[in-house]
Amino acid sequence: MKNDLEKVAQQEELLVFETFDENTAWKLGSILRAKAEEDGQSVAIDIRLGEDCLFFTAMEGTTPVNADWARRKRNLVNRFQRSSYALGLARANGEDVPADDADHAAHGGCFPIRVAGVGFVGTATVSGLPQRDDHILVVQGIADLLKLELGEDSF
Repeated sequence: MKNDLEKVAQQEELLVFETFDENTAWKLGSILRAKAEEDGQSVAIDIRLGEDCLFFTAMEGTTPVNADWARRKRNLVNRFQRSSYALGLARANGEDVPADDADHAAHGGCFPIRVAGVGFVGTATVSGLPQRDDHILVVQGIADLLKLELGEDSF
């Protein structure tokens, strides 16, 4: 768990966009969907700039429950501006992170979108896989778009 927390902290530092707009969101969403398809995974993908939904897809095999999980993860990331996976691990490690409820879920899959010189601007969320796998998919997609090799900061 501690190793994952350290890696996620590094990912949050490294995965920063120069700009983020509708075109960037479309590219990221397309990368995430293609990766899921390649791996035979079925996920919902939600990408936001603030509260504005710039990309959403629900692949065959998902249900409205996946979209709701994405909403709950996104709410937590919007509140704390940290990855939902990191927040879940932190809570399991005794940190004061709100328990899951109707509006928040501290489970992997939502990653904060940060822009250099600006800071936190939105979220990229994947829902449908085990939480660590949701996190890995979204992080790998962002790293691919940014053309960054995570190396030892990957899972």
